[in-house]
Amino acid sequence: MIRISSQQIFSSGISRLQELNANLNNTQQQISTGKRVNKPSDDPVAAARILKLDQELSRVETYQRNADLANNRLSQEESALESSIDVIQRIRELTVQAGNGSLSANDRLSISYELEERLGQLADIANTRDASGEYIFSGFQGSVKAFEQDSTGSWFYQGDEGQRVLEIDDGVTVPISDNGKDIFEKIPVAITGEHTAVFTPAAAISGVSLVNEADLNAAYPNAFPNDITVEVIDTGAPNPPELRAFDNQGNALAVDPVLYESGEPFTVAGVEATITDAVPGAGDVFTLKINEKQSVFGTIENLISGLQDIDKSAPGGQTEYDDLIANSLINLDSAQESILLKQTELGGRMNAVESTQSFLEDSALYTNEIRSQLQDLDYAEAISNLSFQSFVLQAAQQSFAQVSQLSLFDRL
Repeated sequence: MIRISSQQIFSSGISRLQELNANLNNTQQQISTGKRVNKPSDDPVAAARILKLDQELSRVETYQRNADLANNRLSQEESALESSIDVIQRIRELTVQAGNGSLSANDRLSISYELEERLGQLADIANTRDASGEYIFSGFQGSVKAFEQDSTGSWFYQGDEGQRVLEIDDGVTVPISDNGKDIFEKIPVAITGEHTAVFTPAAAISGVSLVNEADLNAAYPNAFPNDITVEVIDTGAPNPPELRAFDNQGNALAVDPVLYESGEPFTVAGVEATITDAVPGAGDVFTLKINEKQSVFGTIENLISGLQDIDKSAPGGQTEYDDLIANSLINLDSAQESILLKQTELGGRMNAVESTQSFLEDSALYTNEIRSQLQDLDYAEAISNLSFQSFVLQAAQQSFAQVSQLSLFDRL
């Protein structure tokens, strides 16, 4: 016969009531939070998986913020480049207008004034800032103004050549900036000629232009095209002087025609030019500048200066003015092409960011679905459990109340 003391009855009853009450409270907490797992003890295996899924979601959210930032920066840069192309196009239209031979000096002066305004507008675009106030074309030097004017009024670049990158997924980085030096300064310019060794001061070279790019590339098969030296050689009277040409390594280049005749064009390595000299002088040396670079600001500044200062009525003035207009148009076209190439590159980066954003969204959706399956509560089941647990608790309380009233003293 097993004897149960009153203390055992009370202790057992209270423990059972506490257990039932804890279960009821746990179910109430699940219903109030909507989560099946609120603490590791609810489901240790599920809790561990939920923790890993939370870490994955945190990682994805960080990369999504980075991707959004990258997209915003690239979109702002693309907009700035689009605006710069519009400005350069207007400058090109003014340059074509300035080439009209019927314009007076005052007309050219008026065009130069608008060009000055457009130059300032282009500089403002090149000094665009992002939402945080940093200059987007200054490389790593975001706090430094990309382009500034010197004491002569010329615009110069004062950032660095750095390019910022941002990680938008594990092992996936994308450049989010471009320095202004590459975009606005390293612009290929029209081929020009220079009188580098003077034997006859009156000698001049003009009409320099690229007429056959294939011949130029063939002349430099294993290197970038570089400066070409043209010399006037005395072959002895009564023979006329001849033209000799050499590349930057001293290798001879074919000249057509070889015989020099003042005012008549000749061609070397696909480049056509004309040397004018009333009295041909053997020993004159000219340099054809093939691979020069110039900032778009320098091109516009030279154009403004020429419109304001060149006297077309002076000897050689008309030729100088015509060369200015022709070379300016070539340089402006090169600037537009350079910016368009950068826009194409930006488009590729933005497509990569967009693809990564779609992947991150899909990854977040998939992770949330798994997390929901592990953590979210089935309300119908939980409410049913709550009703049952409440009923059991009430029954246990009533049973305990009756049992607790039993005593031997009641029978005496």
